[in-house]
Amino acid sequence: RFLAPWARSAQPGAWDGGKKWDLTQWNEDYFTRFKAFVAEASRRGVVVEVTLFCPFYPDGSDPAKSPMWSLSPWNAANNINSLGAVPYDRVHTLDGHGGLLEVQERFVRRLVDELKAADNVYYEICNEPYFGGVTVAWQHHIAQVIADAQKDQANPKLISQNIANNSATIEAPSPLVSFFNFHYAYPPVAVAENWALNRPIGDNETGFRGQADEVYRNEAWDFMLAGGALFNHLDYSFAAGHEDGTFAYPPAQPGGGSQALRAQFGVLKRFLEGFDFLRLKPVAVTVQGGENSVSVRALADPGRAYAAYLHRSAAPGWKDAQKLNRGTFENSFSLDIPAGPYGAEWLDPATGKVLRTDLIEHLGGACTLKTPSFETDLAVRLKRK
Repeated sequence: RFLAPWARSAQPGAWDGGKKWDLTQWNEDYFTRFKAFVAEASRRGVVVEVTLFCPFYPDGSDPAKSPMWSLSPWNAANNINSLGAVPYDRVHTLDGHGGLLEVQERFVRRLVDELKAADNVYYEICNEPYFGGVTVAWQHHIAQVIADAQKDQANPKLISQNIANNSATIEAPSPLVSFFNFHYAYPPVAVAENWALNRPIGDNETGFRGQADEVYRNEAWDFMLAGGALFNHLDYSFAAGHEDGTFAYPPAQPGGGSQALRAQFGVLKRFLEGFDFLRLKPVAVTVQGGENSVSVRALADPGRAYAAYLHRSAAPGWKDAQKLNRGTFENSFSLDIPAGPYGAEWLDPATGKVLRTDLIEHLGGACTLKTPSFETDLAVRLKRK
């Protein structure tokens, strides 16, 4: 049932017992299905990250081998074209790829052409290229292939590059890459580390923090209120046969997801939509009682609107990456804002319920905000009246 972009040949011997692949011939069913999927997503207002490539992950017990590579149509054992007679960690390089670079380029050009009319996709060069020998030079080359393929299109798509797990400082970025994605980007230091690039930063894969909704809600709010531009949760409640997000995943699953969590993400979405989001920038926060007592992230459209998110699970007070610290908390923090009348609205990020509203006549300079009582986390919108 595996649907590859390439057609099967008449020669037997592929890993699955079927015919070997012919890397010079397309499997049109693949592209028909792909376009249908993208079109259905567009009708539902869903953005599709089209991740073009993925490394071949090494075997946990023998790094010289990759179970994934033995299954690939690119592997010389599985195609009739005598291509790909190379180790798995040479596949995504500009040299030593065993003739596969041309196959990769043709695939990119074909898919970019097929999706030229789509209004809801962006291209990510490669998933987790920091594994399996994927080189930066190869990634930049693929970005150029994408750009060349869509240079005459009326609706060229953004190109993203996956940089690292957690965080890293991006060096010598390709000018063709529109934005940069990280995995498991908590705490969201990757945003500040790369803010000077003046390109959007995303957290586009989550997990390995247990299955509780609250930690992924926290990761989303923390990342976006740090100045992030994209958050994409890896939701294990979606699976084949459970396309409505109702899969009851086992305790061994390395991440979470639920209808309740998606509703909580909706609170964040509507919160951000209440601002002119593109005008917001991270601003400094002064915490009364010490920086280690609470984590506060804040964005500002100076003199007009401010957004802040706080929780009591900041390092070094962090107790458990798989749950938030709970209690009956109150905190004070200050922002530097111009004089004027402001309205503050405090809300519960889990429910969207407004906990308190304040009217503030501010004289200018440091404006101290005292929170209502909260249990795990809290958000506030502050707008000039």
